[in-house]
Amino acid sequence: MNEHEKLNYVEFSASNLTETKAFFISVFGWSFEDFGPEYTAFSGEGLDGGFFKSEQSSSTNNGAALLVFYSSDLGSTLAKVEKSGGKIIRPIFPFPGGHRFHFTEPSGNEFAVWSDARV
Repeated sequence: MNEHEKLNYVEFSASNLTETKAFFISVFGWSFEDFGPEYTAFSGEGLDGGFFKSEQSSSTNNGAALLVFYSSDLGSTLAKVEKSGGKIIRPIFPFPGGHRFHFTEPSGNEFAVWSDARV
């Protein structure tokens, strides 16, 4: 449901829409709806959004916002990220509140996964 003045959509660039879609389908079970050859959208994943064709990528190194997934089993999620073509750029580390890791998906966008469960 759309709520007044609440975040409800996020867009990312993707140099390879096919590989990016395959990655998120494999790791997180997402589904996509294509809108032409240069845009694909996802919904029902906590925050709706999409990927548009571009050679740029989102990274905290260049000041981009970081979107963070939650996992009840951090090790299992990390293994799925690696198996599906993601690159771990910060291995699991503790922070106040739990543990997390950062990764890039095949188009180079940075995300993180955190857990409050014991690692």
